Amino acid sequence: MASINVALLGVGFMGRAHSNAWGQVGKFFPAPVTPVMHTVFGQEAEKPEAFAANWGWKHAATDWQAVVKDPQIGLVDVATPNFMHAPPARAAMEAGKAVACEKPIAGTLSDAREMAQTARKLQAKTFVWYNYRRCPAVAFARQLVQEGKLGTIRHVRALYLQDWADENVPLLWRFEKQWAGSGAHGDLNAHIVDMTRFVTGQEITEVSGAIAETFIKERTIPAGAATGGIAEGRKGGGGKGPVTVDDTVLFLARFSGGAVASFEAARQATGNLNRNGFELNGTKGSLRFNFERMNELEYYDATLPRGVQGWSTLMCTHGADHPYVGNWWPDAHLIGYEHGFTNMASDILKVLAGQPPLVPIPDFEDAYQTQRVLEAALLSAQECRAIKLEEVK
Repeated sequence: MASINVALLGVGFMGRAHSNAWGQVGKFFPAPVTPVMHTVFGQEAEKPEAFAANWGWKHAATDWQAVVKDPQIGLVDVATPNFMHAPPARAAMEAGKAVACEKPIAGTLSDAREMAQTARKLQAKTFVWYNYRRCPAVAFARQLVQEGKLGTIRHVRALYLQDWADENVPLLWRFEKQWAGSGAHGDLNAHIVDMTRFVTGQEITEVSGAIAETFIKERTIPAGAATGGIAEGRKGGGGKGPVTVDDTVLFLARFSGGAVASFEAARQATGNLNRNGFELNGTKGSLRFNFERMNELEYYDATLPRGVQGWSTLMCTHGADHPYVGNWWPDAHLIGYEHGFTNMASDILKVLAGQPPLVPIPDFEDAYQTQRVLEAALLSAQECRAIKLEEVK
């Protein structure tokens, strides 16, 4: 069986998720290509050697440029902060590597455009980790839409709400525009824009009514490196620094099939730990998904007699009917967050072997379209007007 040496750039929250996926994928999926966890890159202060030893990487490095140029490497997996997506991705493509990149594809629209153009020019194989496409319930929702179960979709409501970013959280890179590009918008709205594009099979054509707000204007400058999740293990060191990204962004949109939509992303929506979801209303039925109950999909069949119409909860854990779960556990033996990454690793390996993925993977061109929507929302908020997507190149 063929194998491919993988290099991971980044040892934070996403680095852990990706490492777990590369380490697990061959145990649960019949991989047409065997991934070899060859090298992980991290800054010296991040102790990449310890990370490598813990997660099963053969080598550790502190020079990403040498890593992406290494002729032994076949796939470069970029899991660095957003501002550091474009340089290594471009260098890796120019070195003839396949590239997997975290979302959003870049910190700025210009970087995203350049990455997509480079991929197109070099005919590079690229992948973007919009992992929620790989939730069985989300992939099944797309299947139901394709089968016509909803009829014509008229309404799309999408939200991604978290509450971790209160006043006690210091000035992490996620709160600084130079590193993150944007705040809740790029971090959270990116996911639900991609997810609704994926499930509906339609494109967003116009954005309007956008509101962006930063509630906490300053945060304590942090000391030490993060050791847990998004913000765990990080304490303030002293002094204050300005927050230069949004805490929340809301906007309205139109889809190419005629549906109207609303999107909301927030990091201080108290009581919402990771409420990532959508509702679609069509002429024949509706669907609802909430990642906090990720194994479930709610379905309303409006073609039934009115007296028996009602929301039903589908447990998307039956391997014969629901995507991916046949490779995991028996019915209702639930899967979790990390499984979406492993599911995607499996699809990446299929594509590298010349096989179709179970469901489509966004490449750089696809992820650039999501970035255009994000940019249109920021322009709408700044200029207080509707923005046609054709204006955002």
